[in-house]
Amino acid sequence: MGRPKKTLEEALPINWKEVVIKFMKKGASRQEIKAKLDMSNDLFARFLDDEPEFAETIKKGDLLCEAWWEKQGRLNLQNREFNSTLWYMNMRNRFKWKNEQEIVNKNVKTVKHEFTGLEKWFEDKIKDVKTITN
Repeated sequence: MGRPKKTLEEALPINWKEVVIKFMKKGASRQEIKAKLDMSNDLFARFLDDEPEFAETIKKGDLLCEAWWEKQGRLNLQNREFNSTLWYMNMRNRFKWKNEQEIVNKNVKTVKHEFTGLEKWFEDKIKDVKTITN
């Protein structure tokens, strides 16, 4: 039998929610939060799955983080010193931005056309051509 699993209260400081929100609203990633709270990847993943309060706080932090990064892009549109390529690559990698949109139509129906007598029609046309050219 393994050791007992840590609870949220045992693993995290009392002010963990404030820490998450404070740093993520300044653009901090989940990885930075794990480091700040001294959490392993496994513990973080388990709390996301098993602790609704933790999961909800991280989701709110994700929203704040992405908003912070979007704001950096918006505020720096006219700034020639701003590295827009680096910013864009960060957005693509961190927030799964894509260059294209994938459109999936799940209501597609396959229509099968049958051309009965098509071979006969071609044979007749070939005969007509042969008759004209002879």
